[in-house]
Amino acid sequence: MMQTMTICFANNKGGSGKSTTCSNVGAAMAAQGKRVLLVDGDMQLNLSLSFFPEDEVLKMAAGEKNLYQAIRGQNDLTGYIVHTPYENLDLIPSSTLMSSIEYELFTKWQREMILQKCLAGIKESGVYDYILIDAPPTLGGWVMNILCASDRVIIPVEASPWGMFGLANMFEFLNEVRQIAPKLQVMGIAVTKVDTRKNYFKQTMETLREMQDIHLFESYIRVDSSIEWSQDNSAPVVMYKKSSRSAKEYTALAEEVIRLGSW
Repeated sequence: MMQTMTICFANNKGGSGKSTTCSNVGAAMAAQGKRVLLVDGDMQLNLSLSFFPEDEVLKMAAGEKNLYQAIRGQNDLTGYIVHTPYENLDLIPSSTLMSSIEYELFTKWQREMILQKCLAGIKESGVYDYILIDAPPTLGGWVMNILCASDRVIIPVEASPWGMFGLANMFEFLNEVRQIAPKLQVMGIAVTKVDTRKNYFKQTMETLREMQDIHLFESYIRVDSSIEWSQDNSAPVVMYKKSSRSAKEYTALAEEVIRLGSW
C-alpha cells in the first residue's frame, strides 16, 4: 500500500494561481487513477468553488461539515470529506469563518500541529495516494499549520513583473517552519499565467533557474481563456475542456509532480 503524501500549494503573494493549480493537479492525478483528497484551507473558498456551484459552497461553508469546524474542535477530518463529481477525487470544503482561524489557534496547545493531528487518521488509513492542500496567501500561524502537516510544498509563481515579489519572505518563512517540521521539503516552483511573448516571462524563468537547490517545474501554465470558462462552470479545466492547451499543461505538471513525489 502506497504511503499517502501530503502536498500543499503555498505562496504569500496573492494571484499566483494556487487554487487553480491545486484543483487541476488534483483532478489530473485522479484522472490517472490516483486517489486524491483536496483540502480547501482558504477563506476565499476558491478550491471548493472549483468543484461545486456557489450556492452549494456557501451552504457547506455555513454548515458544520467544513474545515473550520473541524479545526475548531480538533476533530478527525474523516467525517468532513465530501465527494466531488469526479471519481477518485474528494474534498474537505472551507468556510468564510477561516478568517478568524488565527485567533482560534492562538491559545491552543501545540497549535502549529493541529491540522497534522486532524489529518492523521486519514493519512494512516492509506485511503488516498495524495492529499493536496490549498493555503491562503499569508505567512501566519494557519499557513504554518498547513506546512507542518505537509510532506512537500509547491510554490506557484505568476510570470509577471510582481510575480516574484515576496518570494524571499516565503523561503525565510519555510526555514522557520523547518525548525518545527524538518521533514518538509520544497518540491518545486510552478510558473503560472505565462505569456511567452512577454520579456518578463523570460526574465522570470532566468531568475528562477538561478536559484540554488530549488527545482523549477518543466511544465508551466500559459494564460488560457479556457481556465476562466472552467471556473465559471465550477469545474477544473482538465475536466471541463480536456483538449485545451491549459488542460494539457496541467496534466503534464501533474505527471511531473507524481514523478517527483516519491519517498
